[in-house]
Amino acid sequence: MPQTSPLLLRLLACSTTAAFQAGKIIKDIMAKGELGIVEKGSDKNDLQTEADRSAQKCIVASLSRLFPDVTIIGEEGPDNDVGDVPLEWIIKDLDKGVLAGSCPMEFSGVKAEDVVVWVDPLDGTSEYTQGLLDHVTVLIGLAVKGKAVGGVIHQPYYNYKINPETEGRTLWGLIGLGVGGFTPSDPCSDKFIVTTTRSHADVTVLKTLETLKADEVIRVGGAGHKVLLLLEGKAHAYVFASKGCKRWDTCAPEGVLRALGGVLTDIHGKEYDYSRDVSYPNAQGVFATLKQVNHADLIAKIPRELKDRFPY
Repeated sequence: MPQTSPLLLRLLACSTTAAFQAGKIIKDIMAKGELGIVEKGSDKNDLQTEADRSAQKCIVASLSRLFPDVTIIGEEGPDNDVGDVPLEWIIKDLDKGVLAGSCPMEFSGVKAEDVVVWVDPLDGTSEYTQGLLDHVTVLIGLAVKGKAVGGVIHQPYYNYKINPETEGRTLWGLIGLGVGGFTPSDPCSDKFIVTTTRSHADVTVLKTLETLKADEVIRVGGAGHKVLLLLEGKAHAYVFASKGCKRWDTCAPEGVLRALGGVLTDIHGKEYDYSRDVSYPNAQGVFATLKQVNHADLIAKIPRELKDRFPY
């Protein structure tokens, strides 16, 4: 690994390779058919599988090996003991495409204590168990001094209906460097499209969508998948007026989106803090837009009565 490369660039390169490896593990477990499903809470859609647990071990072990002083927070618990991780799961090569980039000056001197890595090893677990595999993503977000600045979104089942042997695709982004792994597309200009939750809609979610007067609403699972729709130009905004998301759901998507000039905030327009000691829930909802969309104008359309349901 080129030690001359700045820490953040090396961490992004490691995260890109680790996300791909985690995707292979997710597919292997699905192929074996032994998902090991457990319910994490009272919500029937809040599930954990053997794929979630194993993918997180792969990612945490890989990152911890090379970056022992960086804080890593994963969805599947704070236990970062990597002693029982199979050696073949731990990645040894870093993504050359990322390392070939020039680290933005603002991040060239970032130190380990400034960084928090937020890991969702399998975003869209409910969809994974239902066979909606194109909703599934692996998310690794990079935050510097509390701000989401970059991340990785890996789709293990990308295009799988056309190519069952797909290796998936891995998208990465860093503010000031740009994105890799895909070609962004502009959204259509003749209608306004919003993406939102597939399985967690309630009255507040529906009323918020009504106020935006979208021409089309796309309901899918997973925060990573929803932001992918923005990156691909299939939607203009991702709106979720609910408390269901957590920091590991949004850090990576926000980092990649911001690398393209987009914005992700809460329902009030305030950025989330990704520092190591914050509370995990995104209790004020999620509102993300492409750079072609006036983020503030859209948020201004949401009535105060609805915003007041998400107090600080």
